Amino acid sequence: MADSVVLDPVDLHLLRLLQNDARMTYRDLAAQIGVAPSTCLDRVTRLRRAGVILGHQLRLDPAKLGRGLEALLSVQVRPHRRELVGPFVERIRALPESITVFHLTGPDDYLVHVAVADMADLQRLVLDGFTSRSEVARVETRLIFQQWDCGPLLPPRPEGAPAPTPTSDHQAPGNPGA
Repeated sequence: MADSVVLDPVDLHLLRLLQNDARMTYRDLAAQIGVAPSTCLDRVTRLRRAGVILGHQLRLDPAKLGRGLEALLSVQVRPHRRELVGPFVERIRALPESITVFHLTGPDDYLVHVAVADMADLQRLVLDGFTSRSEVARVETRLIFQQWDCGPLLPPRPEGAPAPTPTSDHQAPGNPGA
């Protein structure tokens, strides 16, 4: 397990704000937190160096890109051997429909989040991209009706610490007023 980093309340507030809007300026962050912009810059730099902040991501709407149907594919691979894991994952990551790939414990070996144009495209992907592969023993498909972002992700509270109060600074994209 990776070593955790000790975060003080200013770090936690900074991370909460940045998770909700990674494009906030240091001036805006400083105003909301009550510290100098240079302090925000120093803390963000330290959090990046410590590996707490891994990067920034651009999120796209799959439906606006002609991929309005999303699904989760549970994939069982046989034999499940180390030499198959790397090539299989790289093959799945290279599929333009793949959004995220998880390597799991339990009866399924992988969970793959995909976005496709329609049911026919999903069927083509399952048949041509997955079940046609010799190492794939089984694929189960679950359609995604709707999804919500959660968070922000913060470290666990110490034993006996009071629960945080809900804040209005977290809002799921695409859900105004949520």
